[in-house]
Amino acid sequence: MKNKTNFDIFLDEQLQDSEFKKRFEQAGEAWEVAIQLAALRKARGLSQKQLAGKIGTSQQQISRLESPSYQGHSLSMLRRVVEALGGSLKVEILLKPHKTKPMVAEGRREYHTE
Repeated sequence: MKNKTNFDIFLDEQLQDSEFKKRFEQAGEAWEVAIQLAALRKARGLSQKQLAGKIGTSQQQISRLESPSYQGHSLSMLRRVVEALGGSLKVEILLKPHKTKPMVAEGRREYHTE
């Protein structure tokens, strides 16, 4: 088993805080979008400026979309970029598991049949 670094230990401690954990997970999502967009653009052999020209926006907007710290992605802009690069966009919404057990509204009763 790999020994944990000081950073690993620190991160484990910070992730115990639910607010920090939420922000950390959201940052990971933005990072993933940025990496995928940049990788797809590079795979198509385009610069940010060339891609911007294809979809009628600025190079700065493409740079923003590829920035892991940017969280203002709109579905319409992501779709325009991805389709211009010959890809398709898939958004998946996942239901989080409940932390409490489901309850029945009425009390427990015995039912008799005759």
